[in-house]
Amino acid sequence: MIRYIVLLWSILAVLCALTLEQQTPIVTTTALDSAYTVPPDADVGQPVIPNVIDPEAIDPQSVCPGYRASNVKTTRNGLTADLTLAGEACNVYGTDIEALSLVVEYQAEDRLHVEILPRYIGPENYTWFILPEELIPKPQAEKGYDSSTSPTDLNFTWANEPTFSFSVSRKSTGDILFTTEGSQLVYEDQFIEFGSSLPENYNLYGLGEVIHSFRLGNNLTRTFFAADVGDIIDANIYGNHPIYLDTRYFEVDKDTGATTYAPNATDKSAQYISYTHGVFQRNAHTQEVLLRESNITWRALGGNIDLYFYQGPTQDKVTKSYQTSAIGLPTMQQYWAFGYHQCRWGYNNWTELQDVIDNFAKFEIPLETIWSDIDYMKAYRDFENDPDRYSYSEGAEFLARLHENNQHYVPIVDSAIYAPDPTNASDAYPPFDRGVEEDAFLLNTDGSIYVGAVWPGYTVFPDWIGALFNGTGANRWWISEITEYFSKIEFDGIWIDMSEVSSFCVGSCGSNELGLNPAHPPFQLPGEPGNEVLEYPEGFNLTNATEAASASAALSSQSATAAATSTTTSYLRSTPTPGARNVNWPPYAINNWHGDLAVHAVSPNATHHGGILEYDVHNLYGHQILNATYHALLNVFLTKRPFIIGRSQFAGSGKWAGHWGGDNYSLWAFMYFSIPQALSFSLFGIPMFGVDTCGFADNTDMELCSRWMQLSAFFPFYRNHNTLGAASQEPYIWEAVADASKTAMKIRYALLPYIYTTFYLSHSTGSTTMRALAWEFPDEPWLANADRQFFLGDAVMVTPCLVQGATTVDGVFPGVGTGTVWYDWYNQTAVTGVTAGQNVTIDAPLGHIPLYIRGGYVIPMQEPGLTTAAVRTSPWSLLVALDGNGQAEGSLYLDDGESLTPDEVTWVDFIVDGSSLKATPRGTFTDTNVLGNVTIMGMQGPISRVEFNGKEVFAGGWTSQSSSSLLKISGLDSLRSTGAWADEWTLTWS
Repeated sequence: MIRYIVLLWSILAVLCALTLEQQTPIVTTTALDSAYTVPPDADVGQPVIPNVIDPEAIDPQSVCPGYRASNVKTTRNGLTADLTLAGEACNVYGTDIEALSLVVEYQAEDRLHVEILPRYIGPENYTWFILPEELIPKPQAEKGYDSSTSPTDLNFTWANEPTFSFSVSRKSTGDILFTTEGSQLVYEDQFIEFGSSLPENYNLYGLGEVIHSFRLGNNLTRTFFAADVGDIIDANIYGNHPIYLDTRYFEVDKDTGATTYAPNATDKSAQYISYTHGVFQRNAHTQEVLLRESNITWRALGGNIDLYFYQGPTQDKVTKSYQTSAIGLPTMQQYWAFGYHQCRWGYNNWTELQDVIDNFAKFEIPLETIWSDIDYMKAYRDFENDPDRYSYSEGAEFLARLHENNQHYVPIVDSAIYAPDPTNASDAYPPFDRGVEEDAFLLNTDGSIYVGAVWPGYTVFPDWIGALFNGTGANRWWISEITEYFSKIEFDGIWIDMSEVSSFCVGSCGSNELGLNPAHPPFQLPGEPGNEVLEYPEGFNLTNATEAASASAALSSQSATAAATSTTTSYLRSTPTPGARNVNWPPYAINNWHGDLAVHAVSPNATHHGGILEYDVHNLYGHQILNATYHALLNVFLTKRPFIIGRSQFAGSGKWAGHWGGDNYSLWAFMYFSIPQALSFSLFGIPMFGVDTCGFADNTDMELCSRWMQLSAFFPFYRNHNTLGAASQEPYIWEAVADASKTAMKIRYALLPYIYTTFYLSHSTGSTTMRALAWEFPDEPWLANADRQFFLGDAVMVTPCLVQGATTVDGVFPGVGTGTVWYDWYNQTAVTGVTAGQNVTIDAPLGHIPLYIRGGYVIPMQEPGLTTAAVRTSPWSLLVALDGNGQAEGSLYLDDGESLTPDEVTWVDFIVDGSSLKATPRGTFTDTNVLGNVTIMGMQGPISRVEFNGKEVFAGGWTSQSSSSLLKISGLDSLRSTGAWADEWTLTWS
């Protein structure tokens, strides 16, 4: 977690008498008692100006000659060609590569590969241009695929006039999906540029990680450079996913069936059809994507052009194909991971953790997992607990109680390793010594160990790349340290942080300063004098005027005493050097939030064992630490699924870990942003996603936390977490938040079988868990921007209130124009009187989150409990939502909830057709929980008889409400005493 260097934090210092509904600021005993502070200017780099805003920047399209194709050869599934510079080299942001190779390959019915790379590559420049498959696998052609006999809807064409260009189109519609026509290909050793025109009012999604609306719009610069930034809107933050989905809507002529592109489809009575395709640029170098009114421009500071086009034509098909061919399917989570998680930076000792757990129990609020931020560490060092506040002996007792109650514990592990003072024997740190023995750490260009600075002071950084390519010991060492730590603290998962990788100084600033360790970071921590947390959510002044005025006055005083920052108009602009790369200050300056690439990050010239520069692999550091941690946990737990939540990620990280949304803010805007962020990570193959509920930075308040606790209850990963120095925000702090949380949590915990099944399908097929409305109803163009509502799975639609002070929310009910039926979760009646695309005002008083069930689905549920273990031993129930034809279907996945490869599983299919519900189990996993009740919504006509497997269920066991079209059947436990899914059964009614 970035602990906010430049942003002010909020807490009312004047509050002294606190009631249950007021918040308590947390002040912890610091784990770092140091006399020395890393100088603030240690994290100041050269002044650079991003190219996209630099008035002196040269437009490559105006000076570069492009290429011409020759020696074109047809291959079995495509073609190859030579590309040669078409004129005098421009050398605008690097040295032009004169000779390139083009490879075009139809790899599968739905996938086309287009690659452009230098024709001559040797060991000395391999990683300048090639992304090793050991790091990011390269999609391969399907075995036996023959494009001449297997139809594809993708078509590649090329031209040489005026210079080389290529186009990819959709055969069935003639629509051009991507074309470089009208632009020059620029290919230099530190700069690549290519692009495509786009249709009017285009709909692009993806290109993460970014805090932005779900639909990206046509005025955005997306920078791909992993950074410890915090959730700054539109900035480059933690992860990088260079893929986008492009959805295009066409109006269908009802008489002829002809289609016309519809850039502004507003006629709700018209008929539309959509086509979605995906484009993945397999490049891990620093990149920038410019979305403008009519085009997309892709720029990279290295690597190659390695494009994969996915024809779709739906989001579901693109996403599944992308995962199965390119990045891998997401890891399956243990069942307990879907419970509620509580964390904060500021839990001072084991006793405070126990108090939090006891308060959840006291207020009967579910709690599955308690987390520790860096407070638990000895002087902020990985793998060592503070001996006084978090002793191993007390921790063993704490964890024994926790595990006895079927609850769990997850500690944070940072990505930097403390480098002890070599002149002070009392500062010894064995994990560092063992890492040095294994050659586990990143180097300087002269072969010495690179020493940056993070929380404990001057630190070193594990070298995952060197371990992979040069046989050094970072992975062996990491597995050993995590295993050793588990022998002291029996954690249940790991939280990886600071993995971009972050460093609080430019360059190897600590190489000659280890005698000053331990050292305080070069900025004030939240809550320290002069950096009190004094910000509150929007509208706080309307509901808490006196407190808000006091906080505002304190904030003004704090701001007045802050040191003024200097400004400069003199920028460093580097120029290309023929035959050499400037990795620290590339000639093309990206729009990096921190400016200089070495600010708040390990420097680009840091060197991995074997010689690979950080410049070439920076964006993969977080990806590789997740890989190493996954295998470390396999060594600890052997047969259990590793539980990992990580911050920095790349395409494919989902096969090892989930992700939380980073250091967000206690603001209503960021509660909204959590939805498009989650939907984007569905596209990126990381369905285990959630945010810091109620906000990480600043202070939350009762209203925001009430709304947010209810919203996050329908995200796969559900955790509340906030910063040091801010007011407490556990849900029991306020009575209203406790009540709102319990309401939503009861629904979530009842839905756990449905959530677990949905997530299993994400793991096994690549389908999404959280879904955009436009994905489920792809032919309704008015849903293209919809990111204030979402689906959980295919049946549950969530319509949260995201506006301060509001008691209603506007929502749309997709599909009603074509017969889709919606049911209110709470009263279990059908929604009526709604037209296609209509924004309906829905009651949403504080403490209520509107939920709707889509007709045509059967949802398996169990009784809610305070832990997931309690849920797993409770009776089953089914909620049936009939569609307009009286039909529904659903499924249930069962296993032991933890095994990496379960020995026994069971799959249950549910089918409703006519007047019967049939459950068909297949598999060997035994679940002995009884079937308690079945509720059927949307019944037509009066019911006089209900039978279960041909045996009448007497009238006392069921009720039928014709006014609400509802049939409720209970008391089925006596008919299924051996377990609800022991064998096939049929429920009928007449």
